[in-house]
Amino acid sequence: MRRPWAIYAITTHGIEIAGRLAAALGDDADLFVSEKLFAKAPAGAKKLPLPMGPTLAETFTAYDCHVHVISVGAVVRMVAPLLQNKKVDPAILCVDDAAKFAICVLSGHVGRGNAFTERVARALDATPVITTASDVRGTLTVDILGRDLGWTLEDMDRNVTRGCAAVVNGAPVLFVQEAGEPDWWPLDAALPPGVHYATTLEGVDPTKWEILLIASDRELRETDGAAWHNAVVYRPRSLVLGLGCDKLTPPALVERGVRALLVKHGLALASVRAIATIDLKRDEPALLELAARLEVPLLTYPAAELDAAPLVTPSAMVMKHVGTRGVAEPAALLGAGATALVVPKQIYTEEGANRSMTLAVARVPHPRRSA
Repeated sequence: MRRPWAIYAITTHGIEIAGRLAAALGDDADLFVSEKLFAKAPAGAKKLPLPMGPTLAETFTAYDCHVHVISVGAVVRMVAPLLQNKKVDPAILCVDDAAKFAICVLSGHVGRGNAFTERVARALDATPVITTASDVRGTLTVDILGRDLGWTLEDMDRNVTRGCAAVVNGAPVLFVQEAGEPDWWPLDAALPPGVHYATTLEGVDPTKWEILLIASDRELRETDGAAWHNAVVYRPRSLVLGLGCDKLTPPALVERGVRALLVKHGLALASVRAIATIDLKRDEPALLELAARLEVPLLTYPAAELDAAPLVTPSAMVMKHVGTRGVAEPAALLGAGATALVVPKQIYTEEGANRSMTLAVARVPHPRRSA
């Protein structure tokens, strides 16, 4: 786990500035001060031997954001050997020795450097310096769109650079939203120039657009291949899995079952928002382990509440054992706040397992933006 902030100071004025910033950021920040000037360091600071290179090699991957009260040129030379790629590099910021400017040097989008820069500037009453084109032009940030809503990119490397260029240059771009929250762009604001909106891929000719931006929980490569090839695909957290299983069903069997059934029905594992089941299964190891692996909550409901929800495939046997005519289907509906299932109850088992699991899927019903 990374710590949020590392702050570095090597001059007398820099120590004063870094101390103010560390106080504003609180316990989330670690302050590193040059050993030669350490007598002037605030309480709780860490000694920083010079040259800084060995220390930076140790701290680089340990923090989300590194704030250097040091010149940009010096910092660039120091961190250059440590850089890997935009997926993992932390944010690098520089503040001048008079605290006039807070400058985002690295990882403005994926590493949240632009947001960190704004916060540092507010804390120091400085001017934020942000140079990423989409931010300064006030348009979509393709590589982190929907991140605050929990959305993820299907593939950070496929079409993303091309998508960023298309949006920044005002080329014709179509945002197709099949799933997910509507406020990926302010609801009271017009879409940026060149960006158009649709709620379905039906009738869309991908060749008429510079690129498509698609928010979907469906696997599109096989069903909508032409659109997929010319798209950046986002995965909203829009699916709730209703699960039931025999007692002590092996966790690996349940995970294989979930993966196989989602593939069968063309749904994306990355879009799972939660797992839902009966409260009698709140301590079932297989469900707990799957929820932890997917980093989603395990929602549980009492039998009476499940039995009152709509059922497509009621079971007298399930009623006999747990007091409700179904688990997977009503749990999925309740967890998603939905009235219809995307996938009705499915049963999965394996030869010789003597255990089985059931799965149903519901989609969280989000309103759509106006076209």
